[in-house]
Amino acid sequence: MATIAKKAPMKDPPIFIWEGKNKAGVKVRGEEQAANANMLRATLRRRGINPKMIKAKRKPMFGASIGPADIAYFARQLTAMMRSGVPLVQSLELISNGHEKAGMQDLIKKIRQDIEGGADLGTALGNHPKHFDDLFVSLVKAGEHSGSLEDMLEKIATYKEKSESMKAKVKKAMMYPLMVLIMAAVVSCIMLIWVIPQFKSIFESFGADLPAFTLWVIGLSEWLQASWWQPLLAMIVIGIAFRQAKQRSEKFNVFIDTIVLKLPVMGVIIEKSAIARFARTLATMFAAGVPMVESMDSVAGSTGNRLFENATLQIKEDISKGVQLNTSMLTTQRFPSMVVQMTKIGEESGRLEEMLNKVAEYFEEQVDDLVDTLSKQIEPLVMAVLGVIIGGLVIAMYLPIFKLGAVVG
Repeated sequence: MATIAKKAPMKDPPIFIWEGKNKAGVKVRGEEQAANANMLRATLRRRGINPKMIKAKRKPMFGASIGPADIAYFARQLTAMMRSGVPLVQSLELISNGHEKAGMQDLIKKIRQDIEGGADLGTALGNHPKHFDDLFVSLVKAGEHSGSLEDMLEKIATYKEKSESMKAKVKKAMMYPLMVLIMAAVVSCIMLIWVIPQFKSIFESFGADLPAFTLWVIGLSEWLQASWWQPLLAMIVIGIAFRQAKQRSEKFNVFIDTIVLKLPVMGVIIEKSAIARFARTLATMFAAGVPMVESMDSVAGSTGNRLFENATLQIKEDISKGVQLNTSMLTTQRFPSMVVQMTKIGEESGRLEEMLNKVAEYFEEQVDDLVDTLSKQIEPLVMAVLGVIIGGLVIAMYLPIFKLGAVVG
C-alpha cells in the first residue's frame, strides 16, 4: 500500500517592517505579515505606496516574554470588544493582530483555535496554565455559566491591574535598598582590586610604619586579588542553596516569611499588602458567585506569604465546618480587628463584597504611603552606609599621607 506523506504544519508568515511614500508623497510606515519581501512590495504598490525599505522584523533574543501586565491588558481589551458587540472569536482575532508582542499574538491565536474547535473560553484559557492561573480560569467559567462574561472579564482586569500594581510597589520597596548595597559592594571591590594597589606601591617608598587601619585594608585588598573567586563562589553556593531550600522545604519558607514580617517598615508593607490581596481576591471570587470554601485555595495563593496562606487554608477548614468567616479570621490572629469587624458587618448586612473591597482599598492606600515613606527614610541611611564604606577606604589610604605630612612639618 502506498504511504501517504503527512503534511508539515504550516508556519505563520514572517513579519516585515516597511517604510515608503504614498501617492501624496507623505512618508508612511508599518509592519505586516507576508510570504516574502517581494510579495509585500507588490502588495504595497497595489495600495499606491512606493516602498523604500522592507526588512524582516527581528525576533526577541530570549523569546517574547509574556508578563502579568499583558494578561491584565488582554482581559481589559476583550471586555471592551465584547461590550461593543463584537463576537468572541472575532474579538480574539482583532486583539491578536493588534498586539505588539509576538508571544501574545501566538497565545491568543491558540486560544481562538481552541474556541473554534468547540471549547468554551474558560477551557481554552485553562490550556495555558503558565499564563492563566486557576483564579483567572475559575472566574471566567463562573462568568460563562452565569451569562455575565463581560462583567466578569472587567472584574478580572481590575483585579489583575490592582494585584500587579501592589506587587510592583512591594518590589520597589525591596529592590531600592538592595540595589544600593550592590552598588556599594561593586565600588568597594573596584577600589580594593585596582585603586588601593596603586597606593600600596607609593607607601612602600615611604619606608615608614603604616597605621593599623591602612595595613588591614591593604591586607584585605591583597586577599581579594588573590582569592576573589572564594567570595564569588560562596555567594553562588548560598544562592543555590537558598533557592533549593525554598523549593523543597515548607518549614524553611515559613521561617523566612516569619522573619520578613518582623523586619522594620518592610515587614509592615508586606503584611498590609498580604491583607489587601486577601480581601481583593476574596471579594472578586465572591462577586463571581464562587462558593467561599472553593475560593479559599485561590485566595491563599494570592497572599504571597506562607503565614497568611496557612491562615487562609485554616479559614477554609473552619468555614467548611460551619464557622463564620469573621470568627475564623479572628481565630488565626493574622488579621487586624478592623478587618475582622468590617468582615462581620459585611456578613451580617449581606454586603460582604463591598466591605472586602473597602478593606482592600484601605490597605492598598496604606502600602502606597509606606512605600513613599520608606523611600524618603532610606535615602539618608543609604548615603550614610555608602559614606562609611567608601569614606573608610579613602581615609585608610590617606592616613599615611597625613602622618608623613605631620612628621615633615
